[in-house]
Amino acid sequence: MRKLYWRIAAINIKKNGKLYFPYILTCILTVMMFYIMCSLQTNPGLSKLPGSDALKAIMVLACIIIAIFAGIFLFYTNSFLIKGRKKEFGLYNILGMGKRHIARVFSIETLYVGISSIVVGLGTGFLFDKLAILLLCKLLKFNIPFGFYISKIGIILSVIVFAAIFFLILLWNLKQVHFSKPIELLYGGNHGEKEPKTKWVLALFGFITLGTGYTIAIITEKPLSALGLFFIAVLLVIIGTYCLFIAGSIVFLKALRKNKNYYYKTNHFISVSGMMYRMKQNAAGLASICILSTMVLVMLSTTISLYFGMEDALRKQYPRDIEINAGTIGEQDAAAMGDALDSLIEQSCIKTKNLVKYRYANQTLLRDGDAFYPVNNHDVSGEETATIFITVDEYNRIQGKSDRLNNNEVIIYTPNNEYSFSDACFSELKYTIKTKIDSLNVEEYYSLQFMDVMYFIVPIEQDIYDIVYQDKNIVEWNTMRYYYGIDVDDTEEKQIELANKISEYMNNYQTKESPDAFWYTSSVAQNKNDFLAIYGGLFFMGIFLGVLFIMATVLIMYYKQITEGYDDRKRFDIMQKVGMCKSDVRKSIRSQVLIVFFMPLVAAGIHIAFAFKMITRLLLVLNLTNTTLFALCMLGTFVLFALLYTLVYLMTAKVYYKIVE
Repeated sequence: MRKLYWRIAAINIKKNGKLYFPYILTCILTVMMFYIMCSLQTNPGLSKLPGSDALKAIMVLACIIIAIFAGIFLFYTNSFLIKGRKKEFGLYNILGMGKRHIARVFSIETLYVGISSIVVGLGTGFLFDKLAILLLCKLLKFNIPFGFYISKIGIILSVIVFAAIFFLILLWNLKQVHFSKPIELLYGGNHGEKEPKTKWVLALFGFITLGTGYTIAIITEKPLSALGLFFIAVLLVIIGTYCLFIAGSIVFLKALRKNKNYYYKTNHFISVSGMMYRMKQNAAGLASICILSTMVLVMLSTTISLYFGMEDALRKQYPRDIEINAGTIGEQDAAAMGDALDSLIEQSCIKTKNLVKYRYANQTLLRDGDAFYPVNNHDVSGEETATIFITVDEYNRIQGKSDRLNNNEVIIYTPNNEYSFSDACFSELKYTIKTKIDSLNVEEYYSLQFMDVMYFIVPIEQDIYDIVYQDKNIVEWNTMRYYYGIDVDDTEEKQIELANKISEYMNNYQTKESPDAFWYTSSVAQNKNDFLAIYGGLFFMGIFLGVLFIMATVLIMYYKQITEGYDDRKRFDIMQKVGMCKSDVRKSIRSQVLIVFFMPLVAAGIHIAFAFKMITRLLLVLNLTNTTLFALCMLGTFVLFALLYTLVYLMTAKVYYKIVE
């Protein structure tokens, strides 16, 4: 008797191959991708790569995303399987098989699917793990330090995560069978939807939430604000998408039905009527496809633009090949340090160019109109603004000018915001703006693109002490900073060699000359690998998750076509018997499938168009200011995804036609 259950379960899976095999294939690929991410994260060779900490953090994040997505997605696709199998299990029940026996068959089928998916998924994971490593190292431009490696932790986590998912799916399926009557199971797959009512409240709520999400994306200007508001906007757009697809689509279809010139045509009549009676079910699937498509487009376009815009981002953060920033250092010590660095570079015989050095002070202040306050002043509100103060003597030396300022006069430069006031007030101190300049040679050496930046050229250093600390007794070395930057007109090896010599000198200087001073040296060549690790790791994760989401989108489309085909077959058969020709049937099918398929793609395109501005603000935090590059990446990603989307449509439409005809 026990063997009979195992045989029935195997036969059921084989006979329902159109439903089960794509599902099993998806499970295998998901297990494989989860294992590969776990394997990469635990691979000891990863620790040998520069920026390994950032890479491991990215891999852990990817593992969590894949695990959560796998649970949600497999539950969702399981609902298609259950709908297609209800009639079969209802027939078993009527023929004398009790629900306890059906539950046993269900359990064995789940065991078949779960074990085969996990075993084959892990096996393919072992095979493709090395390929994933090669791709990762190719993106990061590193040598391959890895040998063949099997992650025990990856195996254990994969088994635990997916065994738990399949167990929960089994419990849900058993619940469906237990609380269903035999007659409900027998006709469960043919149970149609009543004509849905026009849900104006839900449609209005969806319109408001979607509009609010779009508005947040459009009006958000500050990158730091975008970080906090992005997930709120995403949540609102997701809610609005589901509400409008469920309720708004019904309003749209009923509007088409009222249009007699459109509705009373054979293909339009059939497609509009058919979709209206099942729109509640269709809408959730269409909204899911739309959200998945948007996720794919946003993820791939952002990670691609970050990877290929890495050089721009690197230069934005490190404008000079070698930079030295020193603090708690007096004017004479700063001058002596600059001369010593000049001598050191000259003695190194390494070609350099574009030297810039100056003293400055920087402070983040709250700006309210023309008034500036310390950020710890809780009695006022305003926008955080990065303020940089330079004396007029330093300004003249750098710019090659001979400007003069009277007491309480300043020159200002605002590279990324407008300032229309004639004065600037720092608490009780008031300065008159003598002039506003259009450029400043030092602006590129202090880059804070994620907040407003304002440069103030003041008469003397005492003004800086008064503004920054508002304490005339403060000693100068506790306020002013010293910047020294230079480009290396030689190889990256020479750049690193010179940076090491400068670091050695600065260590000796701090020990012997000024123990209280603090400093840091940065080199583009030394930090390039860290950038590669972060941006390349994000690109790798984007490719991986993009493939996963595309696979999910394709599977949802496939199951939708299968279930819709079986639902429509009897209806179209009746229509052909009453005189409707096959050509009209095909036209009606084509009209319905086109609407069902391409509505989510159009909606996804609208979503990313509204999200474009907010995403560019988020990318500023990662130093990507090349908006044109991001726009091209997003456009190219959308075009390629639309082509893939169309290919999937053509393939699944054939399956639909075969079932219906």
